[in-house]
Amino acid sequence: MPKILALDTTSEFGSLALADGGQVVDEVLLHAPEGFGQILFQRVERLLERNGWKLADIDCFAGASGPGSFTGVRVGLAALKGLAEAQGKPAVAVSNLKAIASFGGAPGLRAVFLDARRGQIYGAVYDAQLAVISPETTANFGAWLAGLPEGNLELLSTNFAPFVAALAGTRFEHAPRREAPRALAAAIARIARLRLDAGQAEDPASIDANYVRRSDAELYWKDGTV
Repeated sequence: MPKILALDTTSEFGSLALADGGQVVDEVLLHAPEGFGQILFQRVERLLERNGWKLADIDCFAGASGPGSFTGVRVGLAALKGLAEAQGKPAVAVSNLKAIASFGGAPGLRAVFLDARRGQIYGAVYDAQLAVISPETTANFGAWLAGLPEGNLELLSTNFAPFVAALAGTRFEHAPRREAPRALAAAIARIARLRLDAGQAEDPASIDANYVRRSDAELYWKDGTV
């Protein structure tokens, strides 16, 4: 039964998880408003020790590929790739949005979004099997809502509070809502297990970030503001 170490560092609230044979053994929420670069490996070591695991026991390393904090995504994927390459094991990168979609309970479509700041959201639509229906994008929340497919939709996010006012008066004002936990590592591990079983794990060197939009630095450079 494959053992999986999963991590998410894409926001200030990250997480780590261990899974064995599809069952989550342990998951911890991390809070690092100053970034994960100085604490991540220490917390991985502590998690492994608490459960009596060693890095050599891990069969697959999984991580959140974004979207989210650009620095956080880079730190997490660098750690994922480094650990997998050092152990000679495969890796799986999982979208945060897909991980959130896995918490849906409705049989229909799942519209998932995260606050992307600057008045925008990261959003996507999945079906109950987590197949992509509408690809990941960055958009104004109202415009994204207006472009969602017709029919029954369940809304999912890790925090609805900033968006309640924008939902008022729309066709989604009374749509089913489900708030996913901030800790996504366990969900990432479960999705990674399915990918591993399907032969879809990757060479760590081929893993890439899923930023969805360009960084602030790239945007400012293109606009000639820096």
